[in-house]
Amino acid sequence: MLYKEYEKEALEKLKQIELEILHDFQDLCERHNIEYFAGGGTAIGAVRHKGIIPWDDDIDVNLLRKDYEKFLKYAELEYSDKYELVNAEKNPLYPLMSTRWMKKGTKFKEECFKDLDIDLGVFLDIYCFDNVPDSDRKMKIQGYKVWFLNKLMILKVVKKPVLYFGGWKAKIVYFISAAVHWGLNVLPVSNQFLYRKVKKELTKYNNRNTKRVAYYFDPTPFTSVIYKKDIFPTKKVPFEQGEMKVMQHVEAYLSKRFGDYMTLPPEEKRHNHPPYLFDLGK
Repeated sequence: MLYKEYEKEALEKLKQIELEILHDFQDLCERHNIEYFAGGGTAIGAVRHKGIIPWDDDIDVNLLRKDYEKFLKYAELEYSDKYELVNAEKNPLYPLMSTRWMKKGTKFKEECFKDLDIDLGVFLDIYCFDNVPDSDRKMKIQGYKVWFLNKLMILKVVKKPVLYFGGWKAKIVYFISAAVHWGLNVLPVSNQFLYRKVKKELTKYNNRNTKRVAYYFDPTPFTSVIYKKDIFPTKKVPFEQGEMKVMQHVEAYLSKRFGDYMTLPPEEKRHNHPPYLFDLGK
């Protein structure tokens, strides 16, 4: 299930906590000269709604690798009393290539992670973009390799992954996923090993002056391959009661990834993150 309608009051409280996290994130980035830009549904929300998409329940931000590493450093130094970071670097059980900056005292665990032995809270989703080769052939080889390895990381700990389709195709994929999950847990393959392989391949072009950056781990691997000239300089747009940084040519990114992003999708095409465990704390 990819969409669940929240009670109005609960969704509003959730959004207020997320906006509080975003405010602290933006303050930290401003003070330490860290560049970021909205990604995914948050970029749509910034352009189409001037805020969070009405039914959405998270906020996505993107950073290039040097800014990503800088953010992780200062978040630990300055906000460890209020927030907790979780990613595959810090916790081998976490199977995604993103980082969650979670508010302590809250609980937010999706259905797909219900059996995962990690405490997860209300979060800001942070995505790291790395340099990718200018050659399309080399980029495709790199992208498919790391995308596949990350899917193994996910299936190592998640028996039934999130799918963006249904019907008989979904049943076949769920059957295969369960078999791979079983196989990975029989073989002596650790998620730490898989993560190290992904990161080594993912970062090998970061010391070169390439034209593009990418986050390969969307449901399909090449929807977030972006030219640097389309990102910088970033610009600020209205977002809820404040502002959000977006790419200079955010419309090109959104059109490539989502198609007609200005038209509201029907309910059956809407996505959020239905929580298995949900507690907003005090």
